[in-house]
Amino acid sequence: MGTEQNHTHAVQQGGLLLRAALLSVLLLGPQQGASDSDEGVLTEWEIWKLRNGISHDELDDLQRRAIWEENKRIIEDNNQGFLIGQRPFTMMMNKYGDLTRQEFQVLQGAMIDTQFVRRGKTASARKLRVNARKFDSWFVDYRKMGYVTEVKDQGYCGSCWAFSTTGAIEGQIFKKTGQLISLSEQNLVDCSRSYGTYGCSGAWMANAYDYVIKNGLMSTSSYPYTSVDTQPCYYDSRLAVAHIKDYRFIPKGDEQALADAVATVGPITVAIDADHSSFLFYSSGIYEEIMCNPNNLSHAVLLVGYGTEGGKDYWIIKNSWGSSWGEGGYMRIIRDGSNACGIASYALYPIL
Repeated sequence: MGTEQNHTHAVQQGGLLLRAALLSVLLLGPQQGASDSDEGVLTEWEIWKLRNGISHDELDDLQRRAIWEENKRIIEDNNQGFLIGQRPFTMMMNKYGDLTRQEFQVLQGAMIDTQFVRRGKTASARKLRVNARKFDSWFVDYRKMGYVTEVKDQGYCGSCWAFSTTGAIEGQIFKKTGQLISLSEQNLVDCSRSYGTYGCSGAWMANAYDYVIKNGLMSTSSYPYTSVDTQPCYYDSRLAVAHIKDYRFIPKGDEQALADAVATVGPITVAIDADHSSFLFYSSGIYEEIMCNPNNLSHAVLLVGYGTEGGKDYWIIKNSWGSSWGEGGYMRIIRDGSNACGIASYALYPIL
């Protein structure tokens, strides 16, 4: 009990410190904070563009600034709510600040209509439960166990499906061999269209798995990521470093089965509803979005663990938007049995 009390105290202290830091930022304001430097004469909009290497022509600049200012207002409203304890997570302006919701949907890159999705074989929830009981794991984090490669960045290409797929296979290769090899998302983007994928326009991950079953997959080092889908396929079977035999789906919507799979199998490929400004600009904390729709699966990510903080259970997901997004490229999302944002609606894992 003493350890749990210490942990709870530390969590509470951390929350207070985070709120205090956020309050100082809000009170100071980014313009005043930059006033001692050359950036002080620039507007926040101009500073943001410089930091992110973004430029627009004059007419487009006015439109983009209006979008950016609206996103900034949403972020500030959320953070004010966080300060008074009404919101469980913080948000922060990032490189996507001048995107509209429609452009954001293109960026995500998973297929949204789940009505006609083809599913493969489904794992037995009972077997997963029996296996998980042997571990009795209250906390799982595969980042700390060596299963997870560095956070990657899909760029302005809707290839999240490829990153979610490679991440789960990377984890299974490490589990089997002890070697962590970064696998090539570009290999999937360029070469798997005949299996029902659409490059930078999205795909369902089972189709990507089908490609790997038949062909194998090269490493990132031998087939680097370019964030475009206009080049030919350069796949060379002699350089393939990953092969899988099959894959299994988690029973749809079953969070217990999903947790059991995470605990016993490894990182899991999942799709979620990320079609919200709160997701796009998420910064830290346990994410909860009441507008999330478990049937509107708009983005693919990698589920790498779960845990509990301050009495709240959460999932840990690895995104593919670079390490400056979220908690070092990761997000904690509420795990309360309600299938938050559809995390258990389309979940699957590879079999080596």
